[in-house]
Amino acid sequence: MFTGLIEEVGRVATITENQGQRRLSISAARLPHELQIGNSISVSGTCLTAVEVHPDSFAADLAAETWARTSFSRIRQGALVNLELPMRADGRFGGHLVQGHVDGTGKFLALDPIPEGNDFWLRIEIPQDLERYVVHKGSLSVEGISLTVAKLEGNTVTIAIIPHTIEMTNLNSLRAGDPVNLEVDLVAKYVEKMLRGETESALTVERLMAEGF
Repeated sequence: MFTGLIEEVGRVATITENQGQRRLSISAARLPHELQIGNSISVSGTCLTAVEVHPDSFAADLAAETWARTSFSRIRQGALVNLELPMRADGRFGGHLVQGHVDGTGKFLALDPIPEGNDFWLRIEIPQDLERYVVHKGSLSVEGISLTVAKLEGNTVTIAIIPHTIEMTNLNSLRAGDPVNLEVDLVAKYVEKMLRGETESALTVERLMAEGF
């Protein structure tokens, strides 16, 4: 489990491919010192397993499904990625619940300065099937970053970004049209499932009563 608070920005060192599976090697100054082979790490919001660990880098394998369904499809050597280690059991909870299970990719539209201020507006186009999980003032993980929705217009999400977030993440390296990893609020998905179950149960009771049981 992660919190969406980025600890370090790494850089893609190499991408090697073997029979449809890719191995991603990422250079980073700090986090490899805390990693062991088999440990989980969030890479731009995707939970991966470290299969190689070196003093200044680590490597993780990407299945074809992961490559196709995440923003890794745009990854090139030198690309910046957001890194976060799992939250410790005795740690302080700072962001929101992030599993590292990407629900889909959105499209980066813009990162524009807010007039007469130091902050920025981040605009992202989200897939239609994820729109129902996103609400005003709700949580949304973008490239592994825990963010709060400021505005939702159709399938366009607007988020206020402070300079610190830009400095500590890969947002400033994105270009219009780039895919970005999205993970919606976990609670929203559970609520939907429970409501669907209640609806199905109610329909079953009504059907039985109609049939005279």
